Order: sequence, then C-alpha cells, then structure tokens
Amino acid sequence: MSLLDSVNFRKGDGLVVAIAQDAATGEILMVAHMNEESLRRTLETGEAVYWSRSRGLWHKGEESGNTQRVAELRIDCDGDAVLLKVEQRGGAACHTGKRHCFFRRLEADAWVDDGVQVFDPEKVYRR
Repeated sequence: MSLLDSVNFRKGDGLVVAIAQDAATGEILMVAHMNEESLRRTLETGEAVYWSRSRGLWHKGEESGNTQRVAELRIDCDGDAVLLKVEQRGGAACHTGKRHCFFRRLEADAWVDDGVQVFDPEKVYRR
C-alpha cells in the first residue's frame, strides 16, 4: 500500500483536513484542506502544499515568503485528517499577517484579537 493509499480522500469531496502545527512549540498555526495532488506535492517538495476550493492548489508562502517546511507528517486513525508538524519560515502562517490563524479569543461576550502581527498583508499580496 502506498502512502497516499492510506489517506481517505473519498469521504469529503476528495479533500481531507490538514492541520499545521509548529514542530518546535506545538502551537496550532492553521487549518486547511489537502487533496491527493497537494499531499503528493508536499511529500515531493518537503514543503506544505494545500488545496482550496477558491484558490485551487497553493504552495504555502509562495507569495508572502512564509513557507512551511514539513518536519513530520501524521494521519489520524480514520485516515481522513493530516497533521503537518512544520517549521514556519518567515514567522507568519496566516494570510492576515498574524503568527497563526487562531488569533481571536473569546473574552466575556466578544472576540478579542491577541495575535502577533508579523507582516502587513496590503504590502505583501498582489490583489
């Protein structure tokens, strides 16, 4: 059985959940999706490649320079979720320029932004 055959892409329209975790700190950086092609590219390049319904195939950090080198790859017991332990290069995993995507914390009855701003997305992305 190949590595890709162990991942169950059949359940969710050919996609699996992909969780990016900082390999050194354990911090959850982001959640995305992968299809078979993006996982294959990740395995080939050693850098995270994801799939988005709006963007299609995307190499994390190709525009911002904030790439993710994969240190370890795991799948869950059902084979329908992937955990990528990564070295976050450039300091920011989120397209908003924050260190990670989980920068909004519930406090009382409001969301509070406690994220670290690493870069200004208006200056980085071509829109």
